[in-house]
Amino acid sequence: MPLNTLTPVTESLRTLLLRGLLAGLIAGLLGGVVAFALGEPHVQAAIEIEESAAPAEPDHHVGETAPHDHSAEAAEPEGHSHGDDALVSRTGQRFGLFLATTLAGLALGAIFAVVVHYARRFTAMAGTPLAIAVAGFGWLAIEAVPFFKYPANPPAVGDPDTINERTLLWLASVLLGLLAVAAVVYAGRALRDQDLVTTRVIGQVAAFLAVVTIGYLALPGINEVGEDFPATLLWQFRISSLATQATLWLALGLAFAFLTERGARRAVR
Repeated sequence: MPLNTLTPVTESLRTLLLRGLLAGLIAGLLGGVVAFALGEPHVQAAIEIEESAAPAEPDHHVGETAPHDHSAEAAEPEGHSHGDDALVSRTGQRFGLFLATTLAGLALGAIFAVVVHYARRFTAMAGTPLAIAVAGFGWLAIEAVPFFKYPANPPAVGDPDTINERTLLWLASVLLGLLAVAAVVYAGRALRDQDLVTTRVIGQVAAFLAVVTIGYLALPGINEVGEDFPATLLWQFRISSLATQATLWLALGLAFAFLTERGARRAVR
């Protein structure tokens, strides 16, 4: 007879942190693989476009960092001047890609564990669905909402003079995502006495869309993509960035859920 491992999370914060770090490590490595397989070719193509355009730009100095979109795409390798005297070789940057996704995974894993630790106080959900729900909400708030307002850009795209402004706007979009998720949770609690599940779901979706729509209208748009930059390459890069972040969050949620079930099984035995 199979053991029932769908029980509420009862472990200490220390145990959850260790679990989150392990899940984050796994997620970061998987995210790095996806970023390398899907994103790296597009990064290289963008670098080649950047370098080919460099001679036509007298004010572009060798070694000057190329503009990028916001810092959310830590899973994607950052682009710089990639001439012979670049400070970091392309091989080093590819290694740095895996290092960046791994560190990002570890950081997210620790934050994930803390969120689960506090979220369990307000819900009767079992550990597995709770972990998956937190991962889904995290992806929505930190990746999806910011992405569809300020999508990732490859090297050679963006004005270096506006990088601080773009970073602040991206942080504002993350805050918007967190507010939208908070609205979903609040709507769910406010409608928990409704007999129809569809009524609760519709209310939560409406709350999410209302907050996001108002935020999108309030935040200014950014369009610094040159007319001569290939649209296909731009969207291939953006899709690969989205896929990398989706992999990171999905793997984080599933790995944490697996480790939670494994821990519950050991506790029952």
